[in-house]
Amino acid sequence: MPRPTDGIYALQASLLKTLASPRRLELVHYLGEAGPLEVRKLADYFDMPQPAISQHLAALRGVGIVEAVRDGREVRYQLADPEIVAACGLMRQVLIRRIARLGDLAASYESHVQAEQEAIAARP
Repeated sequence: MPRPTDGIYALQASLLKTLASPRRLELVHYLGEAGPLEVRKLADYFDMPQPAISQHLAALRGVGIVEAVRDGREVRYQLADPEIVAACGLMRQVLIRRIARLGDLAASYESHVQAEQEAIAARP
């Protein structure tokens, strides 16, 4: 019997899988900053063909991150929930801290190796 939380984890995994594209993450952040935009303006901003932008937007719509709002003949895309930008920002902060720890580890290792090499060179 499935656990009650299985459904939400499956939805979260689907959303995260869709966000696993650097371009889609950029789209999410840009829409968060700029607000609702047409595909043409997004294509111009990202210097990409409109069909490519449309495919990314379709994937984001499929998991409920982006929604299309019709205004006459124009269709503008906007974030369905602006907090997605904050969630992505939190993950970025986790990654920045991880990179800093790895940098500290690399610097410590480099100092250790250099000290060993100096000790070896100083031997008679």
